Amino acid sequence: MNILVGVSGGVDSAVAINILKSEGHHVIGAMMKIYDGEIKTIANSCYGTDKEKEINDAKAICNLVGCEFYLIDLSKEYDKIVFQEFKKQYLSGLTPNPCVMCNKFIKFGLFPRTAKKMGLNFDKFATGHYARNEFNENTGRYELKKGKNHKKDQTYFLYKLSQDELENIIFPLGNMEKTEVREYAIKANIPVAQKTDSQDFYKGDFKDLFDTEEKKGEITDVYGNILGYHSGIYNYTIGQRKGLKIAYSEPLYVVDINEKNNQVIVGTKNDTYKKGLIANDINWIALNNPIEPFEATAKIRSASNPADVIVYPEDNKIKVEFKDKISAIAPSQAVVLYKDDVVLGGGTIISSY
Repeated sequence: MNILVGVSGGVDSAVAINILKSEGHHVIGAMMKIYDGEIKTIANSCYGTDKEKEINDAKAICNLVGCEFYLIDLSKEYDKIVFQEFKKQYLSGLTPNPCVMCNKFIKFGLFPRTAKKMGLNFDKFATGHYARNEFNENTGRYELKKGKNHKKDQTYFLYKLSQDELENIIFPLGNMEKTEVREYAIKANIPVAQKTDSQDFYKGDFKDLFDTEEKKGEITDVYGNILGYHSGIYNYTIGQRKGLKIAYSEPLYVVDINEKNNQVIVGTKNDTYKKGLIANDINWIALNNPIEPFEATAKIRSASNPADVIVYPEDNKIKVEFKDKISAIAPSQAVVLYKDDVVLGGGTIISSY
């Protein structure tokens, strides 16, 4: 089988391409370029870093397995589709997830499609994500499942993938622990075997990334009393505790952000807890447009523990009610629904209650 492998210069994609090559597949390595500008941050982040080292590492990985390497420039598309939307939402006080947008529209969308247009011949597209992709004969649908390594599981960022996309995706690391990946890389003499993982979208001050001016406003409590002032609502996220610089009888947390009034609203820990949320822009994977309420578990952040919920589908929206109240639900973040290890679907949080 001919397989295009997305290589990043890191150990995960390096092991993925080695595994596929050892299985007898014809592999092609490709790296996507998503940033074109002045370096603004340090290494080991996704956006805005000096990619020369990553490119050279990716080339070395492909040379090791004896395959072709291509650098595909998608920086203009990434800026238009992902970064500008991320910037717009972030500056309005929301907490968007650029990795979710990138995976859907760039990494698993434009990236392999552009490779096809370039004349690259491949049957499947593979990445080094910690996730599993299996076809369910009973439902006739592809299922996205958590990786064996739950601590490294990346399905939260992949919930927007469609059935057509999943049909053509391979995750070689889905049944491996991170320690197994490192051990494999060492035994295979892969040059990036001990390379530090790249986990963050951006390392640095977002003010520098966005090149925006300060816009001072009020910090109030939940009753409207002014407690202090801020220099820009984009400096705050729901649930944030540090950096408020307000003297109070107990710890304060950001509980809401009001773009219209340019206000940051803070409260006690108890004020951060909500019973449920509303989400839109729903993508179903294991389920096919359900109309009846159902039980599931939900994650509102990639690192959060799954919480027991009841889901109420409503057209292209869902109402998600938590068995126990949950803290720091942030609009524009994703809520992803699971049944055991299977991703049922997910959507974009628009409000909480």
